[in-house]
Amino acid sequence: MKPKVLHLLDDKNVGGIKSSLQSLVRSRLAEQFDFEIQSVQEARLQNAEARADIVVLHNPRSWTSLPDLLRIKYLVKKLLIQDHHYCQGFEGQVASIPRFHLMLKSAAKLADRIIAVSRAQGQWMLDNRLVSNAKLQVIQQCTVTEPFLAVPLKAATRPLTLAAYGRFAPQKGFDILLEAMRLIPDANVRLLIAGYGPDEARLKQLAEGLEVVFCGCIDSVPAFLEHCDVVIIPSRWEPWGNVCLEARAAGKPVVVSDVDGLSEQAGDCGVLVPPEDPQQLARVIASLEEHDLERWGKTGRASVQGSWDRCLSAWELLLWEEILT
Repeated sequence: MKPKVLHLLDDKNVGGIKSSLQSLVRSRLAEQFDFEIQSVQEARLQNAEARADIVVLHNPRSWTSLPDLLRIKYLVKKLLIQDHHYCQGFEGQVASIPRFHLMLKSAAKLADRIIAVSRAQGQWMLDNRLVSNAKLQVIQQCTVTEPFLAVPLKAATRPLTLAAYGRFAPQKGFDILLEAMRLIPDANVRLLIAGYGPDEARLKQLAEGLEVVFCGCIDSVPAFLEHCDVVIIPSRWEPWGNVCLEARAAGKPVVVSDVDGLSEQAGDCGVLVPPEDPQQLARVIASLEEHDLERWGKTGRASVQGSWDRCLSAWELLLWEEILT
């Protein structure tokens, strides 16, 4: 009988987390583990935690969620928390950082393992003593990359087609990008923005008069990227950033905020810009034609090769280690 691993995720509309989690439970690891995805409420009603060997929590922690964590801790053999939400950049949104850190430390004490989705996030946890080194596991977040690796490499066109996609929410910084576009009205670029979210009306208002096309929800991200030359990721914070992973796999140069997990992904395949700095972002966009974009694209794609297999191997090792100890 396969060990049962229950993944708890309340907000199944969070694209990057959902995509990575679904890729994991449908992977070759399903031959070794009985995976299930439920919300905390669903699991509580069905007493599902008591039947699991391991529970992996993917929800953000908060003071109000600690009672649920305590309940799960005493029902399940092993409780793991994968942190997709909090990082150094996130602290700018926090009213009291000491209180925030205390909450995270309290949650970590209830978990058998804390899984960071990037090296930068893991280092932030250690630097602030949010988790002990013994409890921390870093597994760079990933998803199935083959559809993106299959996107044909293309020479950059003129005008350059820039792409940005994701949730229309303050975290993603699309307002910063649109402000940067307004600062360079004569740049030889056009911008495609895909996605949805609560800020859509405001973003469309900010884009009035600019060379910007809103593409709505996209059925195929690889097909969307196939027609783009550069991907812009202006996030205010990003523990990892699946958009950057997908862009690199598709062979697209990236311009990303120098924050958290994005910083460690860009490498030699694009440009890092300070977060919330539309002036610097505008200067970088205006200078893109001066760079070897094709080389950046090839370097980015090479950096992604084998990443999904490495991610699965890390999860496989972790799950068996927790089950056997």
